[in-house]
Amino acid sequence: MRVIKALPAAYRIPDPLPWPVLAGPLAAAEDALARLDERLAKSPIQQGWIARTHFADAAACLWLEGELVHLDDLVLHDASMDIRAPTHELTRAHAVLRARRRIAEAKPGWTLSAAGLASLRGREGHAREEKTSELNLSADDESLGVDDEDGEADAAEPTSLVPADDRMAEMFAAVDAAIAQADRTLAGETATRARHAPERDALLYDLDWDEDERLAEWRAILDRTCGLPPTLAVAIATEAWSAIEPLQHTPWLGRLLAAALLRERGKARAHLPCLHEGMKAIPRERRRQGDAAGRLVVQLEAITAAAEAGLKDHDRWLTARTLLTRKLKGRRSTSRLPALVDYVLTRPVVSAAMIAEELRITPRAAQDLVGELGLREATGRGRYRAWGVL
Repeated sequence: MRVIKALPAAYRIPDPLPWPVLAGPLAAAEDALARLDERLAKSPIQQGWIARTHFADAAACLWLEGELVHLDDLVLHDASMDIRAPTHELTRAHAVLRARRRIAEAKPGWTLSAAGLASLRGREGHAREEKTSELNLSADDESLGVDDEDGEADAAEPTSLVPADDRMAEMFAAVDAAIAQADRTLAGETATRARHAPERDALLYDLDWDEDERLAEWRAILDRTCGLPPTLAVAIATEAWSAIEPLQHTPWLGRLLAAALLRERGKARAHLPCLHEGMKAIPRERRRQGDAAGRLVVQLEAITAAAEAGLKDHDRWLTARTLLTRKLKGRRSTSRLPALVDYVLTRPVVSAAMIAEELRITPRAAQDLVGELGLREATGRGRYRAWGVL
């Protein structure tokens, strides 16, 4: 029986681009994103805003896939203080959270580089193994004595310790030859294993799904958007990712890479845009339009919605910080209240155990500090209590 390998879905950039349809949403997305980034660049709560939005975007990512992950559960799981066994959805949301943090902490050009993509895909160790194998093979070739331009082998440098006895010299030479032969054998086995051994379980992965080929196709489309505005390039990159589907088990990585593209293009220098949160604000019936132009408009509207929501959250949290800092007047210089104010702005919710671990105080003292600040209780449960700035 002949098995026909299914070809990956291709994506074509609309040619020509429907500028009359894209002009309005494109201008709105560029303006909203620029205003948010400018506000965050000079904001005293920039780091707190970034830390909080990581959690919100990770939860929104699972929401788009039809799974519900509560923010308080995600915060506790990230702090290794789960109140119950973590679910599969919570584990996936935490993976998105860790990926966002790694992208945000790295340099703007790292994410879309070969090393960055390999690391985010979980193939960093495989790439390092192949590189090590190539280096070992090249080093072995040099040790065998490659002829130089004059046709003579490179002479070995004299060692500092030269044995005086000829019999000892022969013994050391035999040992060196055995070690070199073992290194060549091990290097050959490592290279063969890297090339021919099955890397993934066939029960979990489709072996006909060539991720490298699909990812190369997506990067080729990304290169063609260099002359377009950043937000339009991100919209095309997101749509191309959905059509090509480079990765089998991490489809959510596409929007994170698109957000990283905005940082690399200089459109979002002070933050990593929350594209999942923006798409969540789009009505479900409008997320998948029939024509290519309509889908690009939806992506641009999602960028606008994410920037506008981020701007509103920033202003609300900044107002809350101003009100909380008024309660710090007259406090001692050794008071832990200022540190608590900064910490509570970096998490959607905080518990007494989290505060105690962060500030290195007792849970009872943490509850007293919360009472002095007058934080709003977020859970409403007596057995498990958490507070936050909503």
